[in-house]
Amino acid sequence: MKNYRSLLILSAFFISETTFGQFTLTGKVVDSASREPLYGASVFCQNTTSGTITNKEGGFSLQLKAGGYELIISFTGYQTREIRISNNDNSPLQIELVKEEKTMGEVVIRSSNEVTDGWNKYGKFFLENFIGSTPNSVLCTLQNPEVLHFYYYKKSDKLKVLATEPVLISNKALGYTLRYQLDSFMYYYKTQISSYRGYCFFTQMEGSFQDQKAWSENRKKVYYGSKLQFMRSYYDSTLREDGYEIGLLDENNKTKFNVVQNPYDSAYYTIYDSTYESEVYYPRKISVSYKKKPEPEYIQRFKLPKNVGAEISYIDLIDAIVIKENGYFYDQKDWINQGYWSWKNLADLLPYDYIP
Repeated sequence: MKNYRSLLILSAFFISETTFGQFTLTGKVVDSASREPLYGASVFCQNTTSGTITNKEGGFSLQLKAGGYELIISFTGYQTREIRISNNDNSPLQIELVKEEKTMGEVVIRSSNEVTDGWNKYGKFFLENFIGSTPNSVLCTLQNPEVLHFYYYKKSDKLKVLATEPVLISNKALGYTLRYQLDSFMYYYKTQISSYRGYCFFTQMEGSFQDQKAWSENRKKVYYGSKLQFMRSYYDSTLREDGYEIGLLDENNKTKFNVVQNPYDSAYYTIYDSTYESEVYYPRKISVSYKKKPEPEYIQRFKLPKNVGAEISYIDLIDAIVIKENGYFYDQKDWINQGYWSWKNLADLLPYDYIP
């Protein structure tokens, strides 16, 4: 059954349209108990280049392109808040942060499983599954590996990685510095499945004219065929024109995907004009084929025939997702990648405010 999730904004901000395609986001961050303003709190939209810190009154202001975002608010000693926002919301409420409390039990459990030489033992493996193994990953550098702590759980045969501070990654292929607040990274050896959760903020690098030109070209190469472009194409009703084809797993043959002739059929797709959203739902696993020229490295990585005509991703949709015009979608935990898109990690990640 398709479920429409209405946006719930639990924190303070005021939104007003400024120019076409943009909106201004303002708000105030305070201590939940004393209601005192928090000066210097970090406020940014996840996977974007838009961020700031609060002033002495706890206030902030952000200029954003139209669409949806996850607003991340953090302050030392407080629990991080995550709020879904968009340009059609207008709820002037206060953002209240709760002080963080750590129990001794949590500390003991973590330390008892920590690997003392974790970086030497698991560092390379972690980078391949977190930053990636694509050509762009070669030009990525983890600047502060000392903030990482590695934990191995023998009984469940899994690796967990935590960070005491945001992870800093220099991506010289795309011209970004990534500041990633890593909540946790998990790798399950039995299933060979990895997952990670956190909050990423992009800063554009400064460089020469030639650097900027190269970064611009590399970003375009990454964008076309990406999940970001796919979401925007679905929202804009341009899937076919942009080279995408969706297949739906056959009910009787679990190795066959039947081409979905009309991905905008009401069985799969619903438009909500009042909130500028589109909802997508498929009852079974789908394949997404990008039918323009595949990357040679992708063909080599997955040992595919040289004449393969598409980059193919396989998606398990746990529930319906809602897409905003900038390519942001929720809930992202309901979208599980395999294939081409699972090969693309932080080394090939573009911010939601990127425009080719």
